[in-house]
Amino acid sequence: MLRFLPLITANLRRRALRTLFTLASIAVAFLLYGLLAAVKNGFEAGAELAGADRLITIHKVSLVQPLPSSYQQRIAAISGVSRVTHSTWFGGRYQNDRGVIQAYPVEPEAYLDMYPEYVLSAEDRRRWIQDRGGVIVGRALADRFGWHTGERIPIRSDIYPRQNDNYTWELVIDGIFENQDPSGDTGLMLFHYDYFDEARTAGKGTVGWYIVRIADPARAVQVSADIDRSFANSSAETKTGTEKAFVQSFAQQTGDVGAIVIAIGIAVFFTMLLVSGNTMAQGVRERTRELAVMKTLGFRNGQVLSLILGESVLVTAVGGLVGLLGALLLVGKMSLQLSQYLSSFVLTGKAIAAAVALMLDLGLLAALLPALRASRLPIAEALRR
Repeated sequence: MLRFLPLITANLRRRALRTLFTLASIAVAFLLYGLLAAVKNGFEAGAELAGADRLITIHKVSLVQPLPSSYQQRIAAISGVSRVTHSTWFGGRYQNDRGVIQAYPVEPEAYLDMYPEYVLSAEDRRRWIQDRGGVIVGRALADRFGWHTGERIPIRSDIYPRQNDNYTWELVIDGIFENQDPSGDTGLMLFHYDYFDEARTAGKGTVGWYIVRIADPARAVQVSADIDRSFANSSAETKTGTEKAFVQSFAQQTGDVGAIVIAIGIAVFFTMLLVSGNTMAQGVRERTRELAVMKTLGFRNGQVLSLILGESVLVTAVGGLVGLLGALLLVGKMSLQLSQYLSSFVLTGKAIAAAVALMLDLGLLAALLPALRASRLPIAEALRR
């Protein structure tokens, strides 16, 4: 096929302006695809990385309703539960109202053991565990505000005041953690629950939700039911489910982003299919006699079919790669600005591989019908045209 590449490129140069417009339309389509894929990953990355052996227990009425901290020992005593810790939404802001921060008071050692994907140096881990007023921040969050270890930062809470109705909490950065998965969330901060619970003036002795590790992921449904049964008819009944379901429901409060992205993608690629198919059909009609001459010179039907399909795939591949490269550059530039909303705003390898497959499929589908007609056209009829 490579030996026919000069012939393919010569055909594309014949109508250079039309080829250029087709390339541009395909590039825009794949640019849009890349940006939408990054948005989709930002909303769904937490669900994809959720541990299969982790459950989340929240208040049955709503996630915003707190649970008593005394529930922790009772959950730990349930058969099948191997570890329990908790977390609480803090509602933090830094500098101004637009500086929204995902801040969570947690049990330091238990939380890091529950989430081994958060990578922290041994020195930073030891420093944070010993410092009740310390905080560790994710790499994305640190890069967003230019924070460094040892820096003292004022964080304003929307929910929890301290004494004298002071909503500002000063915390010292004891370390910066990474995530083992490049697309994992590092746009959050963690600090001591004991320090938080002691200093706050509202909601003492409560937590936001419990994170439960189970010994056997296959028993997730049974263990979840046992936990909820333990607190049935209490003043704070619970609802337990897998961590993946919890993250998905949290993300889908803004809508089913995955379905929206897929719907937009289908519409865009159907339009590009029509554009590319029309372009290839025009090109084949213009070269009908030339194709007949090629058959007269000995080109077989399969070779004519391959030439036309190769021309279409080359156009979609070049346009698609240009658009995908543009998407990579834009995502890289926008990720820091969007980190407070989409901490995993990245174009993953899986999404890139899917884009390459789409390029090939689009190229083949767009030219398949014109190529089949041209390859089967009798020489005498083609010459008369």
